Amino acid sequence: MVRMSSLDRKDYLSEAGSRTFDLLVIGGGATGAGIALDAASRGLETLLVEKQDFAGGTSSRSTKLIHGGLRYLKQLEIALVREVGRERAIVHNLAPHLVVPEKMLLPLIKGGTYGKLATSAGLMVYDVLAGVEGEDQRVMLSKEETLEKEPLLEAEMLEGGGYYAEYRTDDARLTIEVLKTASSFGAVCLNYTEVISFVYSQEGNITGAVCQDVLTGKSINIKAKQIVSAAGPWVDELRDKDKSLTQKRLHLTKGVHIVLPWEKLPVRQSIYFDVPDGRMIFAIPRGKITYVGTTDTDYQGNKENPRTLVEDVEYLLKGVNHMFPEIELKVADVESSWAGLRPLIHEEGKSASELSRKDEIFESKTGLISIAGGKLTGYRKMAERTVDLVVKRIKKGSQKTRTQHLVLSGGEFGDVDAVFQFSTSLSEKLEAAGILEPKSTAKYLVENYGRQSLEIVLLANRQQEEEAEVKLILAELAFVLKYEMVNAALDFFSRRSGRLYFNLPSVREYGDLVIEHLAHTLDWNSERILREKEELQLAIHEASHFPVSV
Repeated sequence: MVRMSSLDRKDYLSEAGSRTFDLLVIGGGATGAGIALDAASRGLETLLVEKQDFAGGTSSRSTKLIHGGLRYLKQLEIALVREVGRERAIVHNLAPHLVVPEKMLLPLIKGGTYGKLATSAGLMVYDVLAGVEGEDQRVMLSKEETLEKEPLLEAEMLEGGGYYAEYRTDDARLTIEVLKTASSFGAVCLNYTEVISFVYSQEGNITGAVCQDVLTGKSINIKAKQIVSAAGPWVDELRDKDKSLTQKRLHLTKGVHIVLPWEKLPVRQSIYFDVPDGRMIFAIPRGKITYVGTTDTDYQGNKENPRTLVEDVEYLLKGVNHMFPEIELKVADVESSWAGLRPLIHEEGKSASELSRKDEIFESKTGLISIAGGKLTGYRKMAERTVDLVVKRIKKGSQKTRTQHLVLSGGEFGDVDAVFQFSTSLSEKLEAAGILEPKSTAKYLVENYGRQSLEIVLLANRQQEEEAEVKLILAELAFVLKYEMVNAALDFFSRRSGRLYFNLPSVREYGDLVIEHLAHTLDWNSERILREKEELQLAIHEASHFPVSV
């Protein structure tokens, strides 16, 4: 049973302060969620705390691909490519509605990063390392075949293309479903709960943490046999609190993605292409939009709220306009954006793009375990290695992970065909209910919630409002309040539904309605309501307006 109701959060906080846990996980991103699931499913009493909302940091701001990292092959990161390449298929099987097969086109251009022979060999090695079989194996295309796949490409510069398999996802939704699955195994998961300090035994061993409920300001004393920090960009801050920060530190880099109306960049499929400075970026169609990313620059600013700057936007647009000269995109065409931080391991003398994406575990003398680096695709293996260490230390729980076989919440389909059939059936139900765009709405619901979409539709049928679209959004809100611990309007519009990035007009349209219903359900006072409205408007502004760097 999933225990992540917003209405029961006080009970979970009380429980957190009244037990001694086998494991306290700090950080509610993909890695922390994966650790919580792995630990709980092995029989460890597990508590996870996150100082923001779940997936509030890096895990809602990635390229939203479960991919093998083709460019890491060029950097000779063979083991990394093998591991994450094979993980793609595993995670797809755990959530086939959420990790969706996506063919990727790599255009070969005159003077580009990859030549024909190198690309053919590279993609073949990529497939071998990732264990790709059958129709998903790479195909090399002629110039004509490449243009047939993507007519927007400039014929003059084109020499051919590579066509290979990747997977598209929603990083925040994946994190939430991993957390819900962990909760079903008994893990207690709390957002807006910040670690203020650590507690130690007389011998200097870490035994717990003093936390603060960010929403109420109340303190909670947590006891745990082992503590793991999976706090992403904040890992070094926690190591500093533990007085275990060594010369080996994190190196934060910023990745920006921009969102354009599909009609402004009407690509037929996902493309991985060259930009003038020798890097490569993605253009990925998603419903009514196409998003483009990413940048890779050093970052030393505010970790809670990295901003998209106008130079970030201009860099990406320059890359798009170079590959598609007839498009002529401008900054004003950008509908929204997001910026995320990569917590990489610092290597002296290497630029942001040259740094390894490998993960690393740090063990302090006090017993604190910290994990950093890595990629979204590798969250499950990172969790496995971390929990292996925990189990070895406390000598409790199963020696082997089970997570490669644990289907995530909503993912009980079996294969992609079953997902399609379910989506078709749901579309018929939505059409009967009067939804204006039943097919695209069904696709959105299924790709976000999987089989749980049916409960949302049933909740919509119970709503009293006359307009079908209003019924549906309130039903979606009711669902995430019941199962996904939403505590703010942005939790819903950003991390649960993705609307802030992929459907900004709906945030403007339904913002006040959602806040009104949250206020009623969570008993907000007038001051909190005003603050929620201000924060939502600020988020809309920051997603769609881009300052110049100082």
